[in-house]
Amino acid sequence: MHDRHAVAAYAAFRRETVRQYEFLVGPAHFGGLGIAVRVMDADPYADAAAMIDDLAQRKLKVFATAATDNPHPYLTAAENDMFRAVHDAFGHGSIGQGFDGHGEEAAWLKHSAMYSPLARRALTTETRGQNCAMLFHHRGERFAEQKAALLPAVFSDPRTAQFARSASGRLSWAVGGARFR
Repeated sequence: MHDRHAVAAYAAFRRETVRQYEFLVGPAHFGGLGIAVRVMDADPYADAAAMIDDLAQRKLKVFATAATDNPHPYLTAAENDMFRAVHDAFGHGSIGQGFDGHGEEAAWLKHSAMYSPLARRALTTETRGQNCAMLFHHRGERFAEQKAALLPAVFSDPRTAQFARSASGRLSWAVGGARFR
């Protein structure tokens, strides 16, 4: 599935992701974070706690795009691996949230602040879109195929994210009037 309007959004997303990656792996004495990133052929973390432990030691592992046999329509495997690294570090790692639906939504919200509005459209497809497809279409059993179509703009605006906790402590979130649990 290709959306001709996605080209500019993915170009901005690619540029901004590469800059974030360079900051992530850049030497500390040059103003970077000095995180050593390793691309792995198997999913490297059972949970976010293991990833956060690695980040505390200035290392991070990411699951290789090439190992999934699911090529991205706009990103090379290396660019998609860079995105996985920055999203895990600046999204999940920065807030200590896991990889379940709520953790993915919280990581999107945190990481979206690092992207321009145009690039955030692609980020939203990559995170919110992928998360929804995995949870609601594939029932959490596998990742959805990579997409190259943008979600409606309302889903890319962090101001539309609404979180609520029920009396039982269950977290839910809503976007554009749609509520998720």
